[in-house]
Parts: sequence; C-alpha cells; structure tokens
Amino acid sequence: MKIKAYLKPHCGWSNGVRAILRKYSLPYEDIDIINNRANYAEMVQKSGQPLSPCVEIDGVMLADISGEEVENYLLSNQLVTPTETPAGAPTNAGCSDEEHAKMATKTIRFF
Repeated sequence: MKIKAYLKPHCGWSNGVRAILRKYSLPYEDIDIINNRANYAEMVQKSGQPLSPCVEIDGVMLADISGEEVENYLLSNQLVTPTETPAGAPTNAGCSDEEHAKMATKTIRFF
C-alpha cells in the first residue's frame, strides 16, 4: 500500500492521521504542507480543495479527513485488520490552544 499524507507539522487533525497510520504500522510519506509551498499546491491540485489533512492511499485521495475517518476507510476497504491497539493520540480533534498559539507565531505565505 502506498500512502502519501499531506499534513501540518503541528496540528491536532494531522496528528490524529499520524496516530492511525502508526497504530496499524503503515509506512507513509509525511508531506509537510506548511513549510513547503509546492507540497501545499500539490495537495490542492490533487484534492481539488485547500483544507488539510489529505491522505492519498493507492491513488485514492481522502480530502479534509480526520484520523478516525482514515481508520474507517482502511477498515471498510479491508486494507487493515481490526485491532484493539490504542492510537496514542486523539484521532478526531482539532488543534489545541497551545498548537494554535505556536502556529500564530509564524508567518506563512503560500503564494
């Protein structure tokens, strides 16, 4: 399985996606959309929209998705076997106040 995850370095939603991919020990490419504007542009072009996270699994783009939704996709398509292993992080939560504060200190220019 080939997985490309378009994620923010510090984001509750992105961390939820990472937690699910770790839970199932799935190798994936973690693509930083904040510090590399070409990666952000690629995500927008592939997903047809500007919101993240986006996860591409074997050519299928899951746009603006939570870790919980990624897990549901993987299970419903029998790409992984159900497990009781905990994810280790919230899988359906936005950024904490601390994460928002950290991001607010950086100037981000995509174009």
